[in-house]
Amino acid sequence: MQPPTTHTMVFLDAGSMGDTDLSALAIANSRLQCYPHTARNEIVPRLRQATVAIVNKVVLDAATLRKLPDLKLICIAATGVNNVDLACAAELGITVTNARGYANTAVPQHAMALLLALSNRLVQYQQAVRDGAWSQSQHFCLLDYPLTELAGKTFVVIGYGALGQATAALAEAFYMHVVIAEQPGATQCRPGRIDFLTALAQADVISLHCPLTASTEKLINRDTLAAIKPGALLINTARGGLIDEPALLEALQSGKLGAAALDVLSEEPPAADHLLLQTPLPNLLITPHMAWATTEARQRMVLQLQQNISAFFSGQALRQV
Repeated sequence: MQPPTTHTMVFLDAGSMGDTDLSALAIANSRLQCYPHTARNEIVPRLRQATVAIVNKVVLDAATLRKLPDLKLICIAATGVNNVDLACAAELGITVTNARGYANTAVPQHAMALLLALSNRLVQYQQAVRDGAWSQSQHFCLLDYPLTELAGKTFVVIGYGALGQATAALAEAFYMHVVIAEQPGATQCRPGRIDFLTALAQADVISLHCPLTASTEKLINRDTLAAIKPGALLINTARGGLIDEPALLEALQSGKLGAAALDVLSEEPPAADHLLLQTPLPNLLITPHMAWATTEARQRMVLQLQQNISAFFSGQALRQV
């Protein structure tokens, strides 16, 4: 009897998973090698003997894939697949899988955390307490920053997949009126949705949950920002490229937009001189693309990676892109 084939699996950016327990990836008849980070010039040498590549955000373009004849499976440790040349992978017979639904509770939770931070001015009040303003107050409370109730406000969801739906449900729990925006430029609206620009004009809060594609790149720009009523809040837990960042900065500085809370930027990690980091604004809150990364969500992702790889080894396809 022939001994079972031993597969080499390489996780090129395992450091992106933080302290997540990766022991579930110790699959029989396979050898797992994890690198915290992989520079572009290290990709091919590290994958040269690999059957399986696991990547989160490492780019596997056509030129790279053509140098890896032994590669049979790419497991993307994320839902988005923009970092892999899918057409080339298909041409070369390389199966590509992703993870799905692992953060369907984590991301909506963070979206609402961002919204609550803006509406209740949590950052400003925490800083005021640290600076001693409460201790110096003549009253039992400190009311330097206006608070806003969410109840009764209009919450516009752009992108109504699983994440958009779950976030909308949380907004409804705060007694907000949820509006689902139709895709921009659509000639007719699907049941339960309203015209994109009409939705923006009604919004007190806009929450982005759509994928980044050629049609959604810089979806929030000078024109669409002009359609938003003054004082509205913008939440982005999807992709940074959905927003024209110079236009956003102008809208925040002018007061056209009440405030924005972003978990994503167009460049990640951002350069130290990124314009949204170089210009401190009281109405801008930025977190470092961590909405997805609860301990529970990361473990669900690892389990999906293990399932995808095990299914492939057994001749099946699971979560294939």
